Amino acid sequence: MNDEYKTIENTGEGYYTEKRSKFLAFAHHVESVDEAKQIIDSYRKKYYDARHCCYAYQIGVGDQVQVRANDDGEPSSTAGKPIMGQIVSNDLTDILICVVRYYGGVNLGTGGLIVAYRTAAADAIAHCSVVTRLVKEKVEFHFTYPMMNGVMKVVKDMKADIVEQDFNIDCTIVLGIRKSEAELLKQRLEHLNFE
Repeated sequence: MNDEYKTIENTGEGYYTEKRSKFLAFAHHVESVDEAKQIIDSYRKKYYDARHCCYAYQIGVGDQVQVRANDDGEPSSTAGKPIMGQIVSNDLTDILICVVRYYGGVNLGTGGLIVAYRTAAADAIAHCSVVTRLVKEKVEFHFTYPMMNGVMKVVKDMKADIVEQDFNIDCTIVLGIRKSEAELLKQRLEHLNFE
């Protein structure tokens, strides 16, 4: 089971120019579609005098992936698709790349546009730190207070993250753990019930 994914850690900027058209590219780490939309809107406001603000994003892993590519008025598949191509070829997720184009007065043609958007996106990625992260799964466990020491020993042994905890008469703990180890964590916690 693959429970790792690659993403970017910082914001990267890229640049490309062709026949006086300028392409400014910005790569951001994002974790939700709403976050991506806010960043896209901020670029549209900041570069209000630019002709196009094209983008692509991929958020999530496995069967939870959300993707979108937008040409923002450029000919179909000449902007969003080449930007998305760079995200896919670098095997990245939780990433948004916006490319702002200032038109230089000379048409580049579909081939020229594809090269320009692809190159600008690649330059933005090149200016980012790429990191590998783990796909985490949440495990919720209910137990009685006398089991506390045993539960905490399992948590420590398996290096699980405590996401939430509620220690009253009946205790509940929500743990985050690497997806490939989630089943073993559940088994070890369930085993405590029978000791």
